Amino acid sequence: MAKFIRKDGKKDTPAISTASLPDIVFMLLFFFMTVTVMRETDMVLQKPVLPKASEVKKMTDKSLVSTIYVSKPKIADQGTMGTSSRIQINDAVADVKDIKNFIENERMGQIEIKRNKMMAALKVDENTQMGIITQIKMALREVQMLKIIYSTRKNEVVE
Repeated sequence: MAKFIRKDGKKDTPAISTASLPDIVFMLLFFFMTVTVMRETDMVLQKPVLPKASEVKKMTDKSLVSTIYVSKPKIADQGTMGTSSRIQINDAVADVKDIKNFIENERMGQIEIKRNKMMAALKVDENTQMGIITQIKMALREVQMLKIIYSTRKNEVVE
C-alpha cells in the first residue's frame, strides 16, 4: 500500500472509501431475494379445518416433519374425485399405499443422524372418518414411522 507523506514529514495512509458499500449490500440482498425459494404445499384438497385441542405444544424443528393432509376434495373437483376424504402428499392426491414411498424418500433426504428423529404430521379435517386415519397409521407403522403428530388448533375458551 502506498504511503503518502504529509507536509510536516509524517507518513499517513489514506482513508478507505465506503461509497460503494451500500451498492454491494443491495446487490447481495437482491441476489438472495431472487434465488431463495419459499416452498409451500399447494392444496389440491380443501384446506382442512383442524380439530380443537386443549393441550397444544408447538414444534421446534419443522425440518424433520413430513406432513400428510387429509380432507375432502375441492367443490370443483368433487364431480371427478367424489365427496369422501382423500389423502394429499406434497402437491398431489395420493393413496394409502403411496405413503410408504413418500416416507422412504423423505428419509433419504435427511442425514443419517436425523433419520431416527423424523416425525409424520397429520393435518386432518375435523369431519374426517376415523377409518382413513387408521389406514394411514398402519401404513406409517409398516415403514417404522412411529412418531406421529396430530395438528390441531388451540381451543379458545369463551366465558
